[in-house]
Order: sequence, then structure tokens, then C-alpha cells
Amino acid sequence: MDNLPFLLQNLPASRRSLRVAVVTETYPPEINGVAMTVDRTVQALRQRGHQIQLVRPRQRPDEAAADQPSFEEALQRGVPIPRYAGLKLGLPAKSALMRLWRERRPDVVHIATEGPLGWSALSAATRLRLPAATDFHTNFHTYTRHYGLGWLRAPIGAYLRKFHNKALCTLVPTEELRQDLQGAGYRNLLVVARGVDTALFHPCRRSSELRRQWGVADGDLVVLYVGRLAAEKNLSLVGEAYRRMREANPRARLVFVGDGPEREALQARFPEAIYAGMRTGEDLARHYASADVFLFSSATETFGNVTLEAMASGLAVVAYDYAAARDHLRHGENGLLAPLDDAREFVRQAERLAVSPVDVARFGLAGRDTAERADWEDVHDRFENILLGIVQEEERRHDTKAQLSFVPD
Repeated sequence: MDNLPFLLQNLPASRRSLRVAVVTETYPPEINGVAMTVDRTVQALRQRGHQIQLVRPRQRPDEAAADQPSFEEALQRGVPIPRYAGLKLGLPAKSALMRLWRERRPDVVHIATEGPLGWSALSAATRLRLPAATDFHTNFHTYTRHYGLGWLRAPIGAYLRKFHNKALCTLVPTEELRQDLQGAGYRNLLVVARGVDTALFHPCRRSSELRRQWGVADGDLVVLYVGRLAAEKNLSLVGEAYRRMREANPRARLVFVGDGPEREALQARFPEAIYAGMRTGEDLARHYASADVFLFSSATETFGNVTLEAMASGLAVVAYDYAAARDHLRHGENGLLAPLDDAREFVRQAERLAVSPVDVARFGLAGRDTAERADWEDVHDRFENILLGIVQEEERRHDTKAQLSFVPD
């Protein structure tokens, strides 16, 4: 099946309604990039007339599964993830999924996460000869160095490779990641980019009232980070860059939006910063637009949705040159880039913005213009066509086998 990506990209996928089983171990109201992306994908497929069966862990003991004409849920058992409050890890459920899919057989299975529930879904789909695709959303193997577990990097990497190579294809958000994974032995990789909601994340949501609550005047510089406050996000570099910015511009102020296991340590190290906690929807968009500069120092992302959200909000972005930043930022035109893992250069680029309000404004305008071209509709069209192509190709294979097995009298 190593030629499947070529077949899918050249197959004239005819439009039809599909029965799609989507398996994920995180989903709203949980707040993270994977949950948001999966939810958008599910809603887009429903709007296109497809029937969705969502398989996910039960988030509350009293939670009832949705059962609507085009959308049903199959809730499975889960356990809390250590150090990640509010998130669940799905438990193995191969037998339950085989019973479910024998009764209501989907046309295709799409698996968004690689935990025990995802593995069970892939195993059940293989056993039932259901075509299955997977997403590569998270560089779990690169997290190990941030938690003192470097010895686990190789076995986790081997598990992820084995997992994804069992599927017909694996979807990745950037060409850079596709090449990296292909070099690591992954097969059948297809690029499906990410988009941004430019109506929600918009400079018009800038709020003088919110800035006053932060204790900053209209001409002061607000430096922002949005995301999980966790070790793998490299937030000490955000704090260090901010301190150097403040040396150059004493009117600068740092705002962290998000929560996580590193919050207490960050508050102790950077007590002068504002910790706004978790924000969603229009409230989150208002926090973005009310800042001026966005610092994103993570070196573990597969994409980094927050980069596009900051650009759409009109912020000047400083980021490492990879993932979403490599795809959408042009250094010195619509933002600033530093070579991956070059902390000194990251800080230097941030310092540049501390004393250049002209560059802050220029990069913010140009970044907004770039974000307006990152349309979710195009992303969802490609994803839909891949699913249609998978089903059509599987039907073609089945028909070919049937013809070969037919022996006339």
C-alpha cells in the first residue's frame, strides 16, 4: 500500500455521503489544539452531509452520549492524565468497538490520537477490514526530554511509527513534518494543513478596558503567550525574552493565557507577569487582540495553532523557524523567526520589537493579511476528498478481488 498517497491525490473522488467513525481521546469542552481541530473536522463533515460516529472517552460520570440524525457518540472508559487536569486517556476498547462496528459498520475510520483507545480502534478496524486513516497531532516522543524521561524517546518513537504504519495513511499538518516522519520510517503520509477562524480572531476585538485591567496604557507594549503552561512549551525562554525586552522598554508587560502544571513555577520566577488563566471563544480572541507581540518558543509542536491565531489577531509574532511559523511567517516581512533551538537568537529577535513600534505595527498588519489566506474550508475540502478517495479505492480493490475470484463454468 506504499503507493496509496499517490492514488489518493490522483483519484477522482466522487461526492457521496459517508459513514465516518472518528476516534479521539480529547474533545471539547477540553481545551487544546487537538480537541479544537477534531471538533472543527467533525462539524465540517456534518455540514457536508456525512454521518459521524464519534468515539471518545466519557468526560463525566453522568455524561449522556449524543444521538442525533447525523451525529452519534459512543462513549468509552477513560482515566485522568497525570499532570494534565481535565484531560482523559481512553482505555483499551477493542471488543466494544468490534461489536459497535459490526452492528453499524462505518465506511471509514479516522483516528486522531495514538493512546490506548486509538490503538484499540486501529486494531478493531484492521480485524473488521475497515479502511482506517490516522492523524499525527503531537510529538510525544520529543516531550520526554522536558520530563527527565529521555530514555523513553526511542520506545515511544517506535510505538508511534508502528501505530501509524498500520493505517492506510497518516495525515500531517506540514510538508516539513511529512519529510521528517518519512525519514524516520513512516509510510503513506499526506499533508492536510490547518486553518484559522479569521472572523473570531480579529484585530477589531482589541479592548482598551482589558488593557486597563492589565494595568497598561494605550502606548504600552503587551507581550503575550497563549497555550498550555507545561514544560514542553519552553516557557522559561518566553520569560527570559520578556525580561530582555523590558530592559529595553520598561513599559512592556507580559501576559500568560492558559493553565497547566508549570503555572506555580512560572509565577514564582516571573511574579510581575499577568496570569489570565484559561480563556475560550470571544474572550480568548479579545485577549489575543489586546496584546501587541506574541512570543512562541515551543520546539515540540507538530503545527502550533496559536501562531495563526496570533497572526489573525494582528500581533507581531516571534517564533522558531518550524511548524506553522515556517509555513506562514516570512522573516522581516510579517513576523520574526529564529533558527530552531537557538535561544539566543530568539531573544535577540524579541528585543528588536521592544524598541520598534513601527515593526510591531507592520508585522501585525502583514500577519493578518497572511492569516486571511489560511482558510479552513480549503483544509476541510482536502480532508473530505481524502476520506472519499480512501473509500473509493477500497471499493475498487474489493471489486477487483471479486472479479479475480470469479471462475465461470
